[in-house]
Amino acid sequence: MDNLDAWSEFNVAMVGATAALAGLVIVASSVNIAEIIKSATLTARLAAAIASLVLAIVVTGMGLVPDIGPIAYGAMIAAGAVVAAIFQVHATITITRDIAPARVSRFFKSALGFAPVVAYLAAAAMLVLGVPGGLLVAAVATLLAIVSAIVVSWVALVEVLR
Repeated sequence: MDNLDAWSEFNVAMVGATAALAGLVIVASSVNIAEIIKSATLTARLAAAIASLVLAIVVTGMGLVPDIGPIAYGAMIAAGAVVAAIFQVHATITITRDIAPARVSRFFKSALGFAPVVAYLAAAAMLVLGVPGGLLVAAVATLLAIVSAIVVSWVALVEVLR
């Protein structure tokens, strides 16, 4: 069985780093907000990226709660992932309706946002079912959320001005 206490240093580092990144993304987005909101796809993708970062903050923060059991932790991860998935589904619908990008581009834009959500759902299932490795998958999901948010933020902050 996974030992959540062994992941405490990782969780401390990730909750701080992810919270800082989420704040920076929001502040940086406000600089170009007039251009960003002209694009429904950028706005939806940025909202989904921020939702994934918030999920990463919640997951790593809850991982620091003393004596939280794997079932409760897994259930909390699942609930948070469902909320983040709502944002990503909205982003995907918006991307799909956008006639500008190629079909392959639409797929990759959506897949990038779904990667952390799917990983968090897998981690949640593993924890609830007692399958070893659930905490490792949750850690990977946290890193995916960060990478995904950085990529989407780059597009929203830089590419919008091209």
